[in-house]
Amino acid sequence: MLRFSTHAETLGRALAESLRGLAGGSIDMVVSPAMGGVIIGHEVGRALGVPAIFTERENGAMTLRRGFRIEPGTSVVVVEDVVTTGLSTREVILLLQNAGARVLAAGSIIDRSGGTVELGVPRAALATIKAAAWQPDECPLCKQGSPVVKPGSRAV
Repeated sequence: MLRFSTHAETLGRALAESLRGLAGGSIDMVVSPAMGGVIIGHEVGRALGVPAIFTERENGAMTLRRGFRIEPGTSVVVVEDVVTTGLSTREVILLLQNAGARVLAAGSIIDRSGGTVELGVPRAALATIKAAAWQPDECPLCKQGSPVVKPGSRAV
């Protein structure tokens, strides 16, 4: 969906409005984890009229690279495309807090946790679903011999 710029813009505007309401103050910057959050983070930043940057994993740790910096006291929102466990978003929040930023809220297009993920900040999702999950010995597709395909950018 995000490959179509008009859809990305529409979703970014909707998420920006939700985050503006949750933030309770002025938002200075949008920060997203790469790769999934880059496009939607950019669109939310554009809708809010603020810079949008992204984090990347380096040696397994979330970090700011490419000359991106966070000044202490900067008010930020964290934006992701899909939240399943919340791990990447929590890592970004911790990185930002350790840099002295004020993390006001987090948002995603989709929340696959059914609303159960806790991030320690208010959060918004444009859609919330409860994704079905099974242990390998209980998985109906595994029993049928279907190949396992792991979505997302993090290796298991």
